[in-house]
Amino acid sequence: MKRRGRGIACMLYPVGATSYPNPGSAFVKVNPDGTAVVFAGATDVGQGSTTVLAQIAAEALGVEFAAITMVTADTEHTPYDFGSVASRVTYVVGNAVRQAAHQAKQVFLAAAAEVLKLDVSGLDSAAGWVYAKGFPERRLPVAEAAARAYALSGRPPLGASTFNAATTFLDPETGHGKPYPCYVFATQIAEVEVDTETGEVVVVSIAAAHDCGRAVNPLLVEGQIEGGIAQGLGYGLLEEMVLEEGKVKNDQLVDYVIPTMCDMPEMRLAIVEEPEPTGPYGAKGIGEPSLLPTAPAILNAIYDAVGVRIRELPATPGKILAALQDMRVPSERGPS
Repeated sequence: MKRRGRGIACMLYPVGATSYPNPGSAFVKVNPDGTAVVFAGATDVGQGSTTVLAQIAAEALGVEFAAITMVTADTEHTPYDFGSVASRVTYVVGNAVRQAAHQAKQVFLAAAAEVLKLDVSGLDSAAGWVYAKGFPERRLPVAEAAARAYALSGRPPLGASTFNAATTFLDPETGHGKPYPCYVFATQIAEVEVDTETGEVVVVSIAAAHDCGRAVNPLLVEGQIEGGIAQGLGYGLLEEMVLEEGKVKNDQLVDYVIPTMCDMPEMRLAIVEEPEPTGPYGAKGIGEPSLLPTAPAILNAIYDAVGVRIRELPATPGKILAALQDMRVPSERGPS
């Protein structure tokens, strides 16, 4: 007999390391042709941080995204970065990139001010143009402004910045402090189908709502959530490391099972944008948080379906059958 159930799980997750310095740095150079190069130590391991940092730089400089070239994770050329951990890259390194780009921008704005006969404070840039605030028809290409900075003043548009989130160690007596600069929040709801005769669990659908601050790149945020759900499903139902005398016995994908596309449920995603005042253009992060609620939501759904609480992951068919056998009348528990 197959029974269906639904489960919900909520979470909050901090951005960055716990009350620990985790700085990120960036260099930005605007070229005479209006393009720019961003040097950042952050490593993109598939999460899309290189794209996001380029978007932040383009927004800060007021140039097109295509004008940005990224140089990342090259210890000979890029500045120090704490690492692609703790869901911190967008928030920490993004802030460093934004600040460095702002410094470089002031140089070519100053060069443009001489041409436009305006004070630097009255200028801004967007879409590759320096323009007068309130009078956008008075404008100059960023490329021309940058070229003048090089040729006439001999001052290249360069910027360098480091961002280190403000935290406070927890007081050992009171427990008071500020261990993280900000937090992200999420809720996921899972619907499962449990076979009471075999213990097999099929995840039918998952609805996920995640707060990531401002979504710099909504498509990448959706991809992160989808990937996190896949990992959370594997963590909750499939992936089990077998140790014997300190050695991993199932170190091959033949017997260490991970989800495939055939295991993935229907996913309904919602990005909740609550801009973070201290983040780059309001962004926070969406790395590890995307997988955290998945397994708890699935386990709660299993309980809703058949009335057994699995307390050791993964929730394999064998564990579910054993739990059902411990119940006197398992088929009468949970909704049909």
